Amino acid sequence: MRKLNIAIIGLGNIGSYLFKFLNDNRKILTEKNNCMPIIKYVSAKNKKRKRGIKIKKDQWLNNYLDATKLGDVDLIVELIGGAEGPAKKLVFNALKNRKHVVTANKALIAKYGDQLAKIAERNKVNLEFEASVCGGVPIIRSLKEGLIANKISKIYGIFNGTSNYILSTMDKKNKSFEEVLSDAKKFGYAETDPSADLNGNDVASKLKILSSLCFSSFLNNNIFVEGINNIDKTDIDNSNKLGYKIKLLGFAELINNKIYQRVHPTLIKKESYVAGVDGVLNAVIVNGKPVGKSIIQGEGAGAAATTSALVSDISSISRGNIKFPFSLSSKERKKLIFKNITGRFFSAYLRFEVTDKPGVLSNITKIFSKNKVSIKRLLQNPNKNKKISSIIIVTHNSIDKYLNKTLKEVSRKQFIKSKPKLIRIDES
Repeated sequence: MRKLNIAIIGLGNIGSYLFKFLNDNRKILTEKNNCMPIIKYVSAKNKKRKRGIKIKKDQWLNNYLDATKLGDVDLIVELIGGAEGPAKKLVFNALKNRKHVVTANKALIAKYGDQLAKIAERNKVNLEFEASVCGGVPIIRSLKEGLIANKISKIYGIFNGTSNYILSTMDKKNKSFEEVLSDAKKFGYAETDPSADLNGNDVASKLKILSSLCFSSFLNNNIFVEGINNIDKTDIDNSNKLGYKIKLLGFAELINNKIYQRVHPTLIKKESYVAGVDGVLNAVIVNGKPVGKSIIQGEGAGAAATTSALVSDISSISRGNIKFPFSLSSKERKKLIFKNITGRFFSAYLRFEVTDKPGVLSNITKIFSKNKVSIKRLLQNPNKNKKISSIIIVTHNSIDKYLNKTLKEVSRKQFIKSKPKLIRIDES
């Protein structure tokens, strides 16, 4: 019986869950892969932490980098996290020393994936990262294998469970952003520092990886990123009145041989599929030819979902196939043109909190007209007690830079009481 000797580096919730799962399911995994997975070594920052798993003395490595040098290690599972520091050192050294690597580290792959892929190819080892994007949603293997026949024109969806939980809970439970964020931390849906989830950076890392796989391109940092930090309950209520839901979406699109990557809060029709994906779920939609529209949905984070993806990658390596990390070799991947979205056309929702006095609305509409932004719909909600009014404008398709120019010009007016909002609308 062939054996695969594994070193797990990083024993937080995910590493501990994976350790237990591999031990508990060794028999069935051996039968399915015709190869026995053996956890040879483990290492973590805190040796004394209680983890609920039994680690033998001879399994523990005091220096995590020893795993990259030992002759009886075939595969290293990196679960440290972060694009720099120990995680970077471990993965670069492992590949250089001809060890297979499985990782859940989206930040590392999004930043150094191209360099790491070249080292893996040169040394004829595997670099697998299914768990780095959308946890238990098998989107990376789908792009590499299940959808290999397709020319993909667009990939988009909900790639972050924390932001999706916050937006859908604000909508359903009539709670403020701050209240829901506090609940999310309490239930373990948000980290103590949730900034990467809220500012869109988590989605951006995942989208860069997916773009590269979809379009056979190198990773590219030309990406528009905007988070959900400024979305409040009023925006949620307004979107409902207009027939929309707000979701934090990532989009990568191939248009006229140019790729556009964007992450931002988006108004989508209530009846659309994505609008119904709530809580901590993720959903990825792929537009391809000949498949048409393909949708994969599931748990995007957590120890169980991430372990599902990690074991998928470990099993793939167990079967003995050496594969290119990004489907094609680095020599065959393309240097495509990535464009920013300033010249793209979008319909948008704009909200202005203004002093309730004559002439304000006409002043705003003149600025729209001057900047070639056409108004499709307008709502006015006056608050006579506070002598303010909320003006909500939905535009026709307009060039993105003109939408932003309009927003800036209006925001400088003295009648503006708080920072105006702009949320793009997607009708697909």
